[in-house]
Amino acid sequence: MAVAALLPAAAAASKMAAGAPPAHGDMAAGVEVERVVEALELLLRQPGEAGERGDGDDDEDWALETLQSNVAALEERLRREPRWAALRGLRAAVLAGAPGLGAAAEPAADPRWAAAAAALALLLCLQERLAQPPAAARRPGAAPPPAADALSAAQARAVRRALRAAVALGLRPGAGPRLLAAAAALARLAPQPALGAPLLARHLRPLLAALCLLGHGPAERTQGVSEEERAQCRETLQRLLDRVYQPRAVQELLVLQGGPAQRSASPGEDAKPALAQAPSWLRRLCGQLLSERLLRPNGVQAVVRGIMEGTGGGAGAEAAAVDWRKCDAVAKILATCPQQCLSLEDYYKLVCPQILDLLHIQDKLTARQFQRVATTALLTMAKGHPQLAEKYLLQPMLAPLLRCSSAAEIAVEDLSAGTVLVKEAELSRCVEDVFKVYVVGNNSSRLLLESLQSVLGVVFSLYSFTKQNVSYLRSPCQEILLWFLEKAEREVSLSVLEGFAGLESSVCLLHPQCQLRVGSEGGAVVAVEETISDEDEALFQKVSSEQWHMENLVELLSHCQKSGLAGDFFIRCLKALTQVAAEAETASNAAPLSAESLLELEQHRAGQRRQLLILQLVALLCESVSDTVFTDVAQVVDFVAATLQRACVSLARGAGSAVEAQTLSMAMGLVAAVLGGAVQLRSSDFAVLKRLVPVLEEVSSCHPEPIIQELATDLRIAICTHGAFAASTVGAAAERVLGRKPEPSRTSQQSLTGATDRASCPGTGAVGGLPGHAQGSGPAASSAPGEMSEEQSAHGEPRAAGPASAQRSTSPAPAQLQELLLSAYDPQVPVRAAALRSLSSLIKQRDPEGLRMQEKLLQVFLENLQHEDSFVYLSAIQGVALLSNEYPEQILPALLAQYGSPAQGTTEAVATRMKLGEVLMRVTRALGDMVFKHRDALIHAFLRGSRDPDSTLRASSLSNLGELCQRLGFQLGSVVQEVTSCLTAIAKTDPEAEVRRAAVHVVVVLLRGLSEKATEVLRDMLRDLYRLLKHVAAAEPDGAAVLHAQLALEELDEAVRRQLFPPQRLQKRIVVLP
Repeated sequence: MAVAALLPAAAAASKMAAGAPPAHGDMAAGVEVERVVEALELLLRQPGEAGERGDGDDDEDWALETLQSNVAALEERLRREPRWAALRGLRAAVLAGAPGLGAAAEPAADPRWAAAAAALALLLCLQERLAQPPAAARRPGAAPPPAADALSAAQARAVRRALRAAVALGLRPGAGPRLLAAAAALARLAPQPALGAPLLARHLRPLLAALCLLGHGPAERTQGVSEEERAQCRETLQRLLDRVYQPRAVQELLVLQGGPAQRSASPGEDAKPALAQAPSWLRRLCGQLLSERLLRPNGVQAVVRGIMEGTGGGAGAEAAAVDWRKCDAVAKILATCPQQCLSLEDYYKLVCPQILDLLHIQDKLTARQFQRVATTALLTMAKGHPQLAEKYLLQPMLAPLLRCSSAAEIAVEDLSAGTVLVKEAELSRCVEDVFKVYVVGNNSSRLLLESLQSVLGVVFSLYSFTKQNVSYLRSPCQEILLWFLEKAEREVSLSVLEGFAGLESSVCLLHPQCQLRVGSEGGAVVAVEETISDEDEALFQKVSSEQWHMENLVELLSHCQKSGLAGDFFIRCLKALTQVAAEAETASNAAPLSAESLLELEQHRAGQRRQLLILQLVALLCESVSDTVFTDVAQVVDFVAATLQRACVSLARGAGSAVEAQTLSMAMGLVAAVLGGAVQLRSSDFAVLKRLVPVLEEVSSCHPEPIIQELATDLRIAICTHGAFAASTVGAAAERVLGRKPEPSRTSQQSLTGATDRASCPGTGAVGGLPGHAQGSGPAASSAPGEMSEEQSAHGEPRAAGPASAQRSTSPAPAQLQELLLSAYDPQVPVRAAALRSLSSLIKQRDPEGLRMQEKLLQVFLENLQHEDSFVYLSAIQGVALLSNEYPEQILPALLAQYGSPAQGTTEAVATRMKLGEVLMRVTRALGDMVFKHRDALIHAFLRGSRDPDSTLRASSLSNLGELCQRLGFQLGSVVQEVTSCLTAIAKTDPEAEVRRAAVHVVVVLLRGLSEKATEVLRDMLRDLYRLLKHVAAAEPDGAAVLHAQLALEELDEAVRRQLFPPQRLQKRIVVLP
């Protein structure tokens, strides 16, 4: 057959693939679909009509005799049957347009090719028939006719069998013209839905393979096919690939591309089935076609789906998510620029937005796969081409955060207040993308860390904002911050933390003209901030924001203690605190600033602001960090060095205070504890300890106290000799710091870092570790009481005992208890407060020695109630309350007597009685139901206090009376009339508004607590209380008292209404009659 005869077939295929209308419309309209299907069944019938095979069976082994007889029977039927005349005419017209199929009817033709050509001709006839317009409009009330291209289930089954036979018998390697004719006929069927859907769903791969061979194969494999026909096959291949579902096209091309060269399986390894290796020309062609699929719109997602969707859903998708090798392979494909792409930058510009879109897949079954592919591709691109990756991947991903950072240029004058800069969905998606790429990807390359650092301040601002309310952004923001602080270099992390605190300007926080608002979906919105005209309000909001940021910073550091970052930052803040002290000294000696030097004034204000921030930050760290903040000896040494250096600065100024002396004492005690065996030291640790030698030498030369000088010298000698020589002063100081003799086997820092909190910041109540101010009283200290007492008498200072000694010693010796009692009168506030808390701990633990001295302890606590420092008198209040709880019969009468004694006109006496009132209320809470035994005595004491000349004490007594009534369950007994009369008199006649307010408040508490029982318990006094409340509401000038009176009237009104009009309850009652 001439090659030119096949050209019309290829042209017809091209037209049909392009959607051209059918050429035999009139002739096809007279053919019935059933007739064409009947012809197909005749052609494909089995020998003896044994039955048809299912669709899922393998390709049938067509016997030559069966094929020849079926083709002959079909030709005979078409020639003889009058009913088949229309089909015969349509078939002839179709074969005239496809001479390659018509030549198969010759007697010398191959039976397989003849059967394939007959099946393809009938399928083309069916296509012509199905392409006809639908039937005329139906009659009213009749059922709607089926669509013109609709097939029944039996007809569709016959069509699938015909397609399978045509593909199996027609697309066979061999003569090029036959393959061209079969491929052209099948390509013409693809646009028809009823025929193209089963064809592309089941036979796309062999059709693509045939078109690849015809259009791109070697010349020896396509003999008899002209170059024009090859070009048309290439066009048909492109149109077919564009038509099908793109992930399916990718899958088929990957299969055609074949697998790599087989490697021999290792011993014991199961051999896995692999794809056959394709010819080199086919591998190159499939690679080119896959690259074209990738460069199409949404091509990235199509390629990823085509490769990853082969696992299916359910458990298969979960297994694919775990198969990280497969995901990484896909990512490497995306990160590699195809050869047909002209520019690497153009490829990144096209592909990078699609890679970012992979992070937003919502399908749970495929989201993990897509996110891993996107993350790995991004990291691979960032490693291979960092500049392009930053331009087309990182910056677009971080754009919402960069847009509202302080480094961004925002034309606020062009935007009205409240204008939204970053929407909620955009900001949430950005934070989630950053979390997936940085935290989940977990690649700490320099490019990623630098890019994240540029927006880290905005993330911290967002984290602080989410701490004020409930938001799903809090957790990812915290994870992002912690990831950066862990992965970045330590110096960079410390600098970033300083930027969060406002000490450095290297971190770009939220733009000052922007503010965060709560989103409607639980996220956040960035909008232009409204201008505050009131300067005081603006200053208050700024200070409050800085305070809130610092609190969140300290809370964030609580998660960084194991890595040592919190300890390093704590030490850096202490060093900055030393610098603040030096700057304060320099500023005090400097000349006053000129009013005309605005630059110097601005710099001075900035320095003062920084100093205040450092002091505030150190105070917060001292309150919040735990005793595990230091993780190694180096951090403890740095802490001690910073503390000693700060003490030396104070000594150089000549302004050493008691607190600074205690700080210096504790720091040197920590060094002694390290050398005394609290930590197993190695040779490398002594190299770190030698950093303290210059500071200790400075202390030994400049401190005025000889004992301090001696201890500093001994510590320096012990460090230089690696502990080979240690004077007795070093061991004694170590024992006093730890509260006991250190065990050589201890290797942790917990025994040391518990004391660092008390020595870190001035004013935090650090307990000293000097011989004159020991932190604890260990066994070594008590073993030589004579020596220590001589030392104390020489300096005129009693020994201090800290709470650690009382807690560790379950039953202290009498000498130690006496030492605690002496320390309770120490002139230094930290020592006295620590001793009082130690005594309270003994009472709480029911120590026999302490309980036997209850009278002495009560006297100590009561005398310390008169102290002006809250740290001392609150500790005394706690001790008295604990002692009263243990012995209420003995202690409570004494307290009531002292509370009832009239004030002597001094402020201190009134304050002491108010503190006793607090003690009585704590005892009342602790006694619980046992308080009824002392009810009358307590009520009479507070009633007497309500008549005291001092108005503050009167108000305090009334407040205590109201709480006592609540503790008693408002069961006042016979004194209820006395209480109400007292309240009535005070509310009407007391000259002080706060006292009248307190009396009315007690009435409110009574009425609210009694509720429905108010009319019963206060039956005789109810009228007087009502008149009192009406009087207060009408004539009282104090607004708060009027408000209390109105609340009491409402409570009284509800109680009376419930009494007069009880709620009706419908109940069913069954009565058994006698």
